[in-house]
Amino acid sequence: MVENQSDTFDIGGDLTVNRLGYGAMRITGEDIIGAPDDEDEARDILQRAVDLGVNFVDTADSYGPGVSERLIGEALDTESDDLVIATKGGLLRNADTDWLPHGDPDYLRNAQLASRDRLRMDPIDLYQFHRPDPDTDFEDSIHALAEMKDEGLIRHVGVSNVSVEQLDTARDIVDIATVQNEFNVATREDDDVLEACEDYGIGFIPWFPLAAGDLDDVEGIDDIADNHDASTHQIALAWLLQYSDVTLPIPGTSSVDHLEQNVAASGIELNDNELDRLT
Repeated sequence: MVENQSDTFDIGGDLTVNRLGYGAMRITGEDIIGAPDDEDEARDILQRAVDLGVNFVDTADSYGPGVSERLIGEALDTESDDLVIATKGGLLRNADTDWLPHGDPDYLRNAQLASRDRLRMDPIDLYQFHRPDPDTDFEDSIHALAEMKDEGLIRHVGVSNVSVEQLDTARDIVDIATVQNEFNVATREDDDVLEACEDYGIGFIPWFPLAAGDLDDVEGIDDIADNHDASTHQIALAWLLQYSDVTLPIPGTSSVDHLEQNVAASGIELNDNELDRLT
């Protein structure tokens, strides 16, 4: 039977999750705009993830926009003590499928209220600033999240797509529970951010954990996959889980079969030679 065999991490020191989570970006329409073709199937995927032992689900108000959050609120018991839901605010969408940074404090406060309604949560477990906005002082955006935490609207604050310097700036304002940056076996430009998270005891949520499927240039990954009778995607997830104790991979999918393959990767143990070869 497939089950989540990853070990645990305490987000913010008190929200214990299995480290292999689920990213809910793909349960939307094409180009992450609008509803999926089959909303019942999307809800089934969410429920199946929880059945497999996934108790950390990550989303954002910009996925749809609003669609992913709504489906999560409909499909799951989002206020369960056994489930941690994370969402993000700070990006606008349009019909051209652009992702537009918008970190205005008043907008973030409004976006959080809308997310809370769609997710059917009070408070939100983990609320993350999606991306620094060049037109808004970064400190002002983070102060808005700190105030929401003080008001009891959110339990923990996270940041996304930040540098080490921006992480340190945010930490001077409020306790930061997680960082979500692009990171995978093929893309490691933010290794310094991950190292900072290790030093601070902060969870690191790597987005695009499967490198959007582009693993062809990762030397040795095909051979290692053959050794474990696994796919290269599964090896990429296993590598993330073993590369650092603070990583919280959140592979996303719109397929139950693919979901089960991702969860099965949590049971793969790479040996030291394999880790060294990939690293």
